[in-house]
Amino acid sequence: MIGFIVAGLVIGALARLIKPGKQHLSLIATLLLGLAGSVIGGVIASALGTGDMFELNVLGFIVAVIAAVLLIGVAESLSGRNKAARNRAVR
Repeated sequence: MIGFIVAGLVIGALARLIKPGKQHLSLIATLLLGLAGSVIGGVIASALGTGDMFELNVLGFIVAVIAAVLLIGVAESLSGRNKAARNRAVR
């Protein structure tokens, strides 16, 4: 379990380094998005027959980082919409 959390944090951190621009995400958000990316990567790698979902392999790691980059983009766009809606409500 601890290894899964560490892997999620590493994957989330790598995704934030790859994604251009400044992300306004907390450490917890990075961890959660990294964990989600790692699960997606494990499921896809397992579906392709490269190993078990919880097994560390190159394909699963690459897919996990790509999935985490996409999830960070989605999280940023959702938080941007929330800020815009709050700004309109305040005015």
